[in-house]
Amino acid sequence: MWIKYLIIGVTLVIIAFAVIKGGKRDFKVEANKLIELLGGKNNVVNIEASMSRFKAIVKDPALVNKDGIQKLGARGIVEIDNQLKIVFDNDALKLKKCIDELMKQNALKKWIV
Repeated sequence: MWIKYLIIGVTLVIIAFAVIKGGKRDFKVEANKLIELLGGKNNVVNIEASMSRFKAIVKDPALVNKDGIQKLGARGIVEIDNQLKIVFDNDALKLKKCIDELMKQNALKKWIV
């Protein structure tokens, strides 16, 4: 009888680990995708971030893929001239940190969304 409970317990632990592991996001991948969606690293002039807001100044706003940014998880995008304000819940600072690290390492890659 106790073997059934042991099997159920082990199964629940495995499921819990799978859910926790599957819920983590890879911000380096998302940062690469975001830069590519902003028209590439040569199109990005400046990036700033607060808790939920991500502000990007780009050279050519026509190169920006707003639909792709929405699919990446943006809640909203406001474009004023060559400046984009993107709402990313509480992930804006994490994305900015990853982008800064990748630019320092010159490790930005081209990602297809």
